[in-house]
Amino acid sequence: MVNDRIGVYVCHCGGNISDVVDVYKVVDAVKDEPNVVIAREMMFTCSDPGQKQIEDDIKEFNLNGVVVASCSPHLHETTFRRAAARAGLNPYLLEHVNIREHVSWAHKHDKEGATEKAIKIVKSGIAKVREARALETIKVEMPPKVLIVGAGIAGIRAALDLSKLGIHVYLVEKSPFVGGRVAQSYNAYPSGKFGMELIEELINEVKQQKNITLITNAEVTSIKGVIGNFSVEIIKDPRYVVADCPRFKEAIDKCPIEVPNEFDYGLTNRKAIYYPYPNAYPELPVIDMESCNRCGECVKICGDAINLDQQPEKMRIDVSAIIFATGFDPYQPNEGEFGFNVFESVITLPQFERLLALCDKKLVYKEREIKDIAFIYCVGSRQREGNEYCSRYCCVATINSALAAIEKFGEINTYHIYRDMRTYGKYERYYEEASKKGARFFRYSLDEPPEITQKGEKLIVKVKDKLTFNEEIELPVDLVVLSVGMVPRKSEIFSMLKVPFSRDGFLQEVHPKLRPVETAIGGVLIGGACQAPKDSVEATASASAAAAKAATYLLKGYAELEPFIVEVNLEKCTGCGDCVKECPYDSIQLKNINGEEKAFVIEAACRGCAACAAVCPEEAINLRGYTYDQLRAQIDAMLM
Repeated sequence: MVNDRIGVYVCHCGGNISDVVDVYKVVDAVKDEPNVVIAREMMFTCSDPGQKQIEDDIKEFNLNGVVVASCSPHLHETTFRRAAARAGLNPYLLEHVNIREHVSWAHKHDKEGATEKAIKIVKSGIAKVREARALETIKVEMPPKVLIVGAGIAGIRAALDLSKLGIHVYLVEKSPFVGGRVAQSYNAYPSGKFGMELIEELINEVKQQKNITLITNAEVTSIKGVIGNFSVEIIKDPRYVVADCPRFKEAIDKCPIEVPNEFDYGLTNRKAIYYPYPNAYPELPVIDMESCNRCGECVKICGDAINLDQQPEKMRIDVSAIIFATGFDPYQPNEGEFGFNVFESVITLPQFERLLALCDKKLVYKEREIKDIAFIYCVGSRQREGNEYCSRYCCVATINSALAAIEKFGEINTYHIYRDMRTYGKYERYYEEASKKGARFFRYSLDEPPEITQKGEKLIVKVKDKLTFNEEIELPVDLVVLSVGMVPRKSEIFSMLKVPFSRDGFLQEVHPKLRPVETAIGGVLIGGACQAPKDSVEATASASAAAAKAATYLLKGYAELEPFIVEVNLEKCTGCGDCVKECPYDSIQLKNINGEEKAFVIEAACRGCAACAAVCPEEAINLRGYTYDQLRAQIDAMLM
């Protein structure tokens, strides 16, 4: 069926389009196209009056197709589809063509050529709508169950938000204890609390929730399925501590094994049976079997509470949606980078934060009291080769740590050697406070980074200060702290679902403004620093946003997916299987239909990439909304 009553609306976009494209000429060129019954120019089509005009025309002229020529469909296609639906027109009989980004912004110095291009693009939109058919969204049932991977501050926050709405959450953490990187921080801004305190507050909330299943010391080994029906396999590694015992402290003291404590970044040692910090959760300690020599001292003290023969446990759960909150890793400087691993008094910012927590009345490192500290910024961020991105949080975190050191230990001289200071938003007050407390700031160039040498017990930081017209300054200090950025955490779990990554290696959202926590994989959401460098406030905000988005599906019990998926013409299909091999999402398979092998589409899994259609030798596969008939009509219209 050909749609024979089409309305066309060409937008001025407040001059963004009409300053280059002759909008009136475009309207005049298309108003007599076959099946066009009304064509208008509009100043702001997306405005309320603009939408109302489209709605009124659909009703008055009994339109069965609409073309809007304006800005990017990423911005307002949904707006116009909703307007069409309000007027009673199937929203997928509307075509939104882009004559701003594709025409006026691309051809500002060729107004005549831009106008001709706009005419052709609008004509191609008309041709496509003429061949369009009404489509319906795909409805998928969504039982109220969610998997959250990662129990740092973001994962716990998302779990609490969902749990309070009555949604069951499986919270899976790879480490034996929850808390992530925030638990390691000394003075978390802007609250000023210890990271351990923040995690403890969240855990106290978790304990009050009945529908959060916390699974620690566990890894997701397989994820299959689609939105509304993900099947997840988990392996829970042995904890070897299987019950409570009032003598755990004694058992830990008796353990003869000591290894570097990863929680303190190697600044301290821990036993083979351990808690990472006081009040860690879960409340049972864990045995590091890679370090344990099975001497049995802990068993003698705690008896059946410890089982050194405990085996891994396999679990399988079914969920409707998945939230990744897998966090980040701090950048590890290369050997010799700003003296790292060359001079023992060069440490990273995360190590410095643990040092602040571990020291009491004096700031001591390697048995030497620290009075003069140089902080070097942008280590592992904004590199020409490597991590090109800015990690954002480092400037504020560094100044905050310097202030914490001054507050805790009194007279400490801090030198801040930076490229650009990015204490954005309200955090500018940290920079001002540090300045008032005697912090000295030196700005260096990427082409002339600071040099570190040693003279006696002092490290000498040599820097050419751009603030004093490249004057070379030497700073004798006791400690150099490298302000390292965040790097994306690698995990095989992402490849299980083919979750896309950004150019920086973090998990990629669909759109930073319109769909900021959704991935291209239906039902898979992201929150926290796995998406991009974030501080704790931003991480929890994005985690709550991911929880809110998941809740919009789970509370109503179903999700509506876009109908732009492939469909198979069974009469043309020969069952060759080329489409099955090509599909990157395993959404198409061969199925016996009336005694013959035919391609079959799993609708909820299809992403509409149409890779299968491209390899089909019989043109038996069409992409809804972009059929062969529509595409050929568009090409013909462009060439006329």
